[in-house]
Amino acid sequence: MSDLSTAASLNGEAAAALAGRPGPGGTPRCDSAATGNAVGLDIGGTKVLAAFLGPDGVARETLRLPTVRGPQGVVSSAARAVREVVRRAGVELAEVDGVGVGVPGLVDPEDGSVMHAVNLGIEGGRFALAEALSAELGGLPVQVDNDLNVAALGASHLRGDDGSDLAFLALGTGLAAGIVLGGELRRGVSGAAGEIGHIPIDPHGPECACGQRGCVEVYASGSAVSARWPSRHGRPAPAELFDAAAAGDPEAIRIRDEFASAVASAVRILELTVDVRHVVLGGGVSALGQPLLDAVRAALDAQSSTSPFLSSLRLAERVSLAPADVPVAAVGAALVGRRKVK
Repeated sequence: MSDLSTAASLNGEAAAALAGRPGPGGTPRCDSAATGNAVGLDIGGTKVLAAFLGPDGVARETLRLPTVRGPQGVVSSAARAVREVVRRAGVELAEVDGVGVGVPGLVDPEDGSVMHAVNLGIEGGRFALAEALSAELGGLPVQVDNDLNVAALGASHLRGDDGSDLAFLALGTGLAAGIVLGGELRRGVSGAAGEIGHIPIDPHGPECACGQRGCVEVYASGSAVSARWPSRHGRPAPAELFDAAAAGDPEAIRIRDEFASAVASAVRILELTVDVRHVVLGGGVSALGQPLLDAVRAALDAQSSTSPFLSSLRLAERVSLAPADVPVAAVGAALVGRRKVK
C-alpha cells in the first residue's frame, strides 16, 4: 500500500478543496441489505489487485495485473482487471452491479474524483476517475475511495460479526490506519482520521515528510526499516532485518525490537483513542507474517508490564495480521462498489 500519508502532507489549499464536503465530513455507511455481484480494485503504483465478490460476500476470483501510470493508464489497467476477473468468474459484465476502487491519494467519494495520487501518476487538479472508468465499462456504476478506507472495510467484512470495531494499520512506505466503528467507516471532518503516522513521539527526532519531527511514521514504517537496515541481498529490507535477527545478529535484533516497539506504540495510540476490538496489521511489511506479529505482541506486553491500566486492556490479544491469501483492500472496494453509499 502506498501514498499512505498523502492527505496529511498536502498543502492547505489542496486539503481545503475537499474539506467540508459531505463525503469526507460524515461517517458514510454502506447499505447492509444490498447484495449482488461486484468487482473491487485495489490500485497501487505497481499493481492492480482485483476481487470478484458474489452475492454471498465471498471473493470467488482474484487476480493481479500491472498498473499503467497516468490518468488514462490507470483507467485502462483498471478496466482490463475488471473484465478479466469477471471473465474468470464465469459471468457477463452485465451481471455485475457495480465496481469499487481503492486508490492512494486524496479522494472525494461523493463524485469519485482523485487528487495527488502521485504514485499513480495522477497529479495536479481533480481527475474524475469514477466517471472515466464507468464510461470505459459501458456505464457500469463505479465508486472510488481511499485505499486505506477500503482496506479497513475489507478487513471488517472478512472478520464477520466480530469485525464491526476495527482498525487496519498499514505498515508500508508510510504508516496510517483505516478505522471502522460500529460497522461504519470513520473519516473525520477533514478526512484525516487514522493518520496516526503523523503524531510526533519525539520532538527532537528525524524530520518527517509532513514537516514535523519525530512522527510515528519515521520509526514504524517500511521506510524506517530501510533507512536503518538497507537491503543487502535484493530482498525487502524488513525481511532481511528479521532474518538477520533470527540468525542472532545483535545489531539486527536491536533494530528489529526498536521497530516492533514503535509499531506497538502505533497500536497503543489507536487503542487509547478509538478502543477498537481489533487492530489488523497490513501493508507491505505485514508480509513478514508471524515473526512480525510475535515481535509486536511482545513489545505490547513489555510496554504494558509496568501499567496495570494498560495490562487491563490486553492490547497484545487485539492485534492480528491481515489475511495473506485474500486481497483485503480489493474485497473492501467490492463492498463499496455493490452498495449504495449513503
